[in-house]
Amino acid sequence: MIRRDQDLLLSRIEGLSEDELRAPYEVTAGPLGDFCDSLHDLVAHVLMWDEITLAVLRDARAGRLHWSLDPRWETAGIGRALNLGGVEAGRRIPAELVLHRFRSVGDALVDEIARYDEETWADPSTGAGFDGGIGALAEYVATTPDGILFAHAARHLQPVSA
Repeated sequence: MIRRDQDLLLSRIEGLSEDELRAPYEVTAGPLGDFCDSLHDLVAHVLMWDEITLAVLRDARAGRLHWSLDPRWETAGIGRALNLGGVEAGRRIPAELVLHRFRSVGDALVDEIARYDEETWADPSTGAGFDGGIGALAEYVATTPDGILFAHAARHLQPVSA
């Protein structure tokens, strides 16, 4: 599901120039988000959250809970600050490099999830103390605030049914 979401975004931007990626962009349902003004912004936004998700899963594999799971980070205000900061940072990087990083992180995230078979995915001991194991942890960190699981780019690009 994560790969499908990444591919959706990549298919939307395939062949676009730097200027086209940075041009204002809206979807049928309205703007991409109150912090994303272009497809370049959206790639940077999804990339930031994919990097956090990857770090959460790698930390869990090492027996640690990631900083982002601390309740002080799990507020709407801090989430908005992360969104704005991630997009702003991406704006300072050429599209070619943002896309390189997006693909690299996406591959690493899919590889990280593929490490687990069904038994270890559900085993509570794999979640570094998170209730339900690595699978529940992955679902928790890869679900948008409005409840869309493993479809972050899709959430911004088109209406998605939960």
